[in-house]
Amino acid sequence: MAEEKKRKTSPAEFVNQVRTETSKVVWPTREETVRTAIFVFIMMIILSLFFLGVDTVFNGIVRWLLTLA
Repeated sequence: MAEEKKRKTSPAEFVNQVRTETSKVVWPTREETVRTAIFVFIMMIILSLFFLGVDTVFNGIVRWLLTLA
């Protein structure tokens, strides 16, 4: 097996490659960004209520178990 030698990239070539790749990025529209932010906020509320419920249940179980000791 022959090892492939890696060619070093010059700083100018690197900057050109970065610019080329950055121009390929498809940025979301304002509407998509707002819709995604609202979705994240709603999911955050739902998950926080879920974990509050789970924590409350476990807290009750632990308190009950401690009364048995």
